[in-house]
Amino acid sequence: MTPARSARPSLRSLGAAGTAVAALVLGLAAAPPAAVAAPVTHEAENATLSQGVAESNHTGFTGTGFVNYDNTAGSYVQWNVDAAQAGTATLTLRYANGTTTNRPMDIAVNGAVAASGKAFAGTGAWTSWATTTVTADLKAGANTIRATATTANGGPNLDHLKVDTATAPPSTGTTPAAINGQLKVCGTKLCNTHGKPIQLRGMSSHGTQWYSQCLTGGSLDALAKDWNADVLRVSTYVQEEGYETDPRKFTDLAHSLIEQATARGMYVIVDWHMLDPGDPHYNLARAKTFFTEIAQRHGSKTNLLYEIANEPSGVAWSRIKSYAEQLIPVIRAKDAETPILVGTRAWSSLGVSEGADESEVVASPVNASNIMYTFHFYAYSHRDEYLNTLSRAADKLPVFVTEFGTQNYAGEGANDFAMSQRFIDLMAAKKISWVNWNFSDDDRSGAVFTSGTCSGNGPWAGTGSLKPAGVWIRDRIRTADNFPTS
Repeated sequence: MTPARSARPSLRSLGAAGTAVAALVLGLAAAPPAAVAAPVTHEAENATLSQGVAESNHTGFTGTGFVNYDNTAGSYVQWNVDAAQAGTATLTLRYANGTTTNRPMDIAVNGAVAASGKAFAGTGAWTSWATTTVTADLKAGANTIRATATTANGGPNLDHLKVDTATAPPSTGTTPAAINGQLKVCGTKLCNTHGKPIQLRGMSSHGTQWYSQCLTGGSLDALAKDWNADVLRVSTYVQEEGYETDPRKFTDLAHSLIEQATARGMYVIVDWHMLDPGDPHYNLARAKTFFTEIAQRHGSKTNLLYEIANEPSGVAWSRIKSYAEQLIPVIRAKDAETPILVGTRAWSSLGVSEGADESEVVASPVNASNIMYTFHFYAYSHRDEYLNTLSRAADKLPVFVTEFGTQNYAGEGANDFAMSQRFIDLMAAKKISWVNWNFSDDDRSGAVFTSGTCSGNGPWAGTGSLKPAGVWIRDRIRTADNFPTS
């Protein structure tokens, strides 16, 4: 595999996507869709307060201020919210916590607790605002939503509540993340909150510096609801006009995509997409900064996985292991539970692309718990040696295929669906989770959408805008999941 797969595309407009209205036009001779209520923001300073005060002495708030909770358990903010009809809503609370201590709160709807002890972790400063989401059922007409501090530290500074009934995920227990909850590595498998081995299947974004216009509300709705995907891999490139050029921009973009995938009930792989240079130590300081903020803000979520080095190359396994053992403790200081995915030698081929195999990892595993090792393949180029390595490794190590394609190692050229199916069958038999490259309209054959789909804002659902590889992989993601719960 070479960086050619990820080089910046030429002769392409990388501007913002078209209007959301265009996504509604699917070429069907049908009546116009019913109007959907837009999200409604309710400012905290206008709500009912108990043991708290409205202030405006920290910048970055919306409205005219925010609520500073008293440092006492039981202090609360309560909003009165009208709903046009009964149904599930996504409740997004915007807050700041300038301490390093979590300030949990109970979120109650109409007197019933919808989220107990919801985490509001430190955001780094009182001027650094974050969001967290809760899914709850609203009744038609008047509702009350209350956020109550549960510890003597009180709550965070609370900016506003946003109520969205348009993009709410299905009711609890029907999405992959709701069914499986907090994931954990058990033996050589990825297991759900019930301790049962599961297989996740989904798609990887292309580089967000080039293809953020392919990651819209409409495209993510299609991925979650039409493709029935379990997981979205958010690829934040470090070089190639990515993170190193504007850390704030690309960290904020990762935050946004995590929240959007979470609202749709999918798992999210936070991918630190390093390629060149191939030694992950080159970006260790940047990785520590990035993952500290990601883990601090999202560590309370139960639908994340952290992929800490996309494709190391040209360095020994000992060098990759050293990087992992320096970065993992930094993440664990903020998030003790989320599984961490460790890249392997030779573009995450477990060493095969540089004449090695899985034995070096088996003999000298990373000194950390709740981790998995990544494997990448491209079926037209990577044949039986790769297939057999994956099979052997999965019997000895927890393995997650965080990237694969049906084409050559550059993600382009002819599709080899027969060889790809052999990999798919193996991964199903051994419950190896996988993510396909890539959810964009790049001109390569490995990008699932035809050129112009993203700039035209769809259509996203169905197969009309898909290349052959897109049709093929969508069919394999759409098949029924097997998520045992007992």
